[in-house]
Amino acid sequence: MRTIRIGSGAGYGGDRIEPAIDLIRRGDLDYIIFECLAERTVSIAQTRRRQNPELGYNDLFDYRFTRILDALVDLRAETKRAPRIVTNMGAANPTAAAKRCLAMARERDLTGLKIVCVTGDDKTDELDHYLGMTTIETGAPLSDIDGEVLSANGYIGCAGIVEALDRGADIVITGRVADPSLALGPLVHEFGWSMDDYTRLGRGTWVGHLLECAGQVCGGYFADPGHKEVPDLWNLGFPIIEVDEEGNGVVTKLPGTGGLVSVATVQEQTLYEIQNPHTYFTPDVVADFSQVRIEQEAENRVKIHGADGAAPNGFFKTSVGYHDCFIGEGQISYGGENALAKAELARDVLEHRFEIIGLEAEEIRFDYIGFNSLYGDVISSAIRETSGPGVGAPIEVRFRVAARTKTAEMAHEVGREVEALYTNGPAGGGGATASVRDIISIASILIPSSDFTIGVELLEA
Repeated sequence: MRTIRIGSGAGYGGDRIEPAIDLIRRGDLDYIIFECLAERTVSIAQTRRRQNPELGYNDLFDYRFTRILDALVDLRAETKRAPRIVTNMGAANPTAAAKRCLAMARERDLTGLKIVCVTGDDKTDELDHYLGMTTIETGAPLSDIDGEVLSANGYIGCAGIVEALDRGADIVITGRVADPSLALGPLVHEFGWSMDDYTRLGRGTWVGHLLECAGQVCGGYFADPGHKEVPDLWNLGFPIIEVDEEGNGVVTKLPGTGGLVSVATVQEQTLYEIQNPHTYFTPDVVADFSQVRIEQEAENRVKIHGADGAAPNGFFKTSVGYHDCFIGEGQISYGGENALAKAELARDVLEHRFEIIGLEAEEIRFDYIGFNSLYGDVISSAIRETSGPGVGAPIEVRFRVAARTKTAEMAHEVGREVEALYTNGPAGGGGATASVRDIISIASILIPSSDFTIGVELLEA
């Protein structure tokens, strides 16, 4: 039975590039995918696109493709086959990204290279038609959003990628495509799966889900010293999945790389961000991971089979990004046996100061980092009283305050008051910092898939 090898080159927008280049050079891959988008990433990219219509793609696009294309040049010189590349680094402007990729390829005399961009996910200019729709997060109408709308992008499926590959694409650049669809597209193209063959589509979606976070399935997010040991984490390899015509496969990684591919790492990644393994909704299929079988075949080789699927629900989840607020933040450190008491006094000072200056905040949060910032007062106190090293009072505390405000000026007041603690007490504060962040939030709606028109444009070096 024929198999193809798909590798993962990125699990998020700022991921490492070296493991991906190692896969391109040594992996004997048919395909490598780069998953580089998050919900807010697209909104930020839309803002840049409005400022400059030639931008709006991934910030690290040039950084990554400089190395990717250089690796392709080397493979040609060595008369070795090169993998086809599928990525959502196009973000809010896949057309501009494809043109940039074309220019970079021509600079390297990479002739005959076919670059295809996939469009159709952007609903920003049509959002007025959907203001009455219910947002998934709040249950309120989309029109209730309190802030400037920046973007609306639907999670489209693999159809555009399949068409691009059918047209001979060496590099496929998309915008907001569902993460598993980046790998499902090559499988549908290679094996000729029908788009109503839901069992195979469900299996291919599992493959994509395992690959989409790159190093996680090779032990990156799995590692927990003393409990779940992972060798040479500093040299973590990225995953490869060998997939057969039925959609089953083997998860592995390159020899000589760090990390671990085991039943447990694959199990953890299978459950990652899955609310219900019976019904994992994607634009291509409702995948069913409830009966999957995961078996260790050899060292760093894990067999996967048994996924299933059902017809998609006819909607594309669409993320609407909007300017929500500003967050003003200040931090300062206290040390010694009385560190926590000093930090608590600092909080008391700030609470009164915020009243005096009339701070207009929707929410204020105080954290004692190293004591209660992760789990809150009740759980943190219980842990410290009953278990492990660190029982009792901490000897150092990083005190943090953050406030949500509607104006940047109000947000700046938070940091100013923290810095004033230097000379206005309590004693011994150091390392004060202040920052203001412009916050983009996301509201999600379901738009009928029939409302989307997928476009495919071919460029050739």
